[in-house]
Amino acid sequence: MHRVERALISVSDKDGVVELASQLAALGVKLLSTGGTAKLLQQAGLAVTEVSDYTGFPEMLDGRVKTLHPKVHGGLLARRDSPEHMAAIEAHGIGRIDLLVVNLYPFQQTVARLDCTLEDAIENIDIGGPAMLRAAAKNHSGVAVVVDPKDYRRVLGEIREHGVVADATRFELARKVFAHTAQYDGAIANWLGGVRTDGTRDAFPQSLTMQFERVQPMRYGENPHQGAAFYRDVAPATGTLAHYRQLQGKELSYNNIADSDAAWECVKTFEEAACVIVKHANPCGVAIGRDCGDAYAKAFATDPTSAFGGIIAFNRPLDGIAAEQVSKQFVEVLIAPGFDDAARRVFAAKQNVRLLEIPIARSTNHVDLKRVGGGLLVQTPDEWNLAPEDLKIVTKRAPSPAQLSDLLFAWRVAKFVKSNAIVFCGDGRTLGVGAGQMSRIDSARIASIKAEHANLTLAGSVVASDAFFPFRDGLDVVVDAGAVAVIQPGGSVRDEEVIAAADERGVAMVFSGVRHFRH
Repeated sequence: MHRVERALISVSDKDGVVELASQLAALGVKLLSTGGTAKLLQQAGLAVTEVSDYTGFPEMLDGRVKTLHPKVHGGLLARRDSPEHMAAIEAHGIGRIDLLVVNLYPFQQTVARLDCTLEDAIENIDIGGPAMLRAAAKNHSGVAVVVDPKDYRRVLGEIREHGVVADATRFELARKVFAHTAQYDGAIANWLGGVRTDGTRDAFPQSLTMQFERVQPMRYGENPHQGAAFYRDVAPATGTLAHYRQLQGKELSYNNIADSDAAWECVKTFEEAACVIVKHANPCGVAIGRDCGDAYAKAFATDPTSAFGGIIAFNRPLDGIAAEQVSKQFVEVLIAPGFDDAARRVFAAKQNVRLLEIPIARSTNHVDLKRVGGGLLVQTPDEWNLAPEDLKIVTKRAPSPAQLSDLLFAWRVAKFVKSNAIVFCGDGRTLGVGAGQMSRIDSARIASIKAEHANLTLAGSVVASDAFFPFRDGLDVVVDAGAVAVIQPGGSVRDEEVIAAADERGVAMVFSGVRHFRH
């Protein structure tokens, strides 16, 4: 490997580039650059050769053509271990480019603007940058290529110490480049693929390219005979599970992550202090309260049996008092926006408990994905939260203000319960949850059985059904169990029959007008 003698620097993101170039120059590295980057480095007092002077060919077409030249690509692509390649570039007066530092036109930032036009987008498609990056990454055996400012310090350190960038580092950087250019091209394809011929945009592009980066391999998947790994979006939405910071505990498993996501997505929707306990992707206890401890006590009481070995999430930082309560049960994963010192001390004695710290935010994934055989189902996320004015009272009896509050609470929980979902609630807490049954009436029966086993009364409770009651029998089951108010979407051909049954039983019923199937 030759010493690094010449570097070409051309960046859109100028963060740290002056310091990088200054230190390279101090190490005797010759600097090539283009456009705004060259001017910035020259203003810093550095000796920089413009690429147009180096190639003997001026920038043209408003800068669209500047680095697409044999003196650039020959210097990047020539194999250092090939005498023929070395002789060829020497014969044509082409020098080696040993280090390439490039990042690309800000296409994604441009199209994220609400006022972005097709012309704006097109002008921010980089051509020369990806070509140079791919050339250098392909020839990483002889060229170090840097696309991420976070790698500047590491590369400088190796050049300072050894005069070269290590083989392993060059390979890692090349791998990073190909991932970066793939993401860049994918973003362009996604955005242009969503532009209709009339200039409007389709939410679902003609082709869909997505990129994820591996966070960790896993010992196994849902079951021990399945392999698995956890990947996250290259740019995950703020406050999503991918932002977790593990403070202690064993490595997260596949099921830990799946269940943790279900708990976190549910708990972060509440404004009040809330606790959600999840088992096998379903909430088995949800409550709001004065504080974390109060919310936890109510949520746990819903179904103590299922809560054993579950995932517990809070939407407030956990204090020592609440931590003492939680520590009395077996918990796999505990999630919160923060843990105070007292809480950390409580769980320090339980090192197997996984503590995850996630910043609280209301954002969700841009789309939801579900793999099917040979394909992919894509949908927008279910972000519909009801307000009181959205409800339609369809029975002679109207819910009281307290019942209305509980109906909205029950409806919010039902959105996170697998269909068919029936959720009994009262006083800002779940009382019985029936999930994932093929028949809605069976979910209703299971929910009432769960409440009975937890020694909770359903007398005076409210109930949410994630989809309409197709017959009156499901309504009769929940009313027989003690429910006095019901929320459901409506929309069945038998709505009038079910409304009449509610009036006959003397209960209040409201329609939400929207369902929450969760498969």
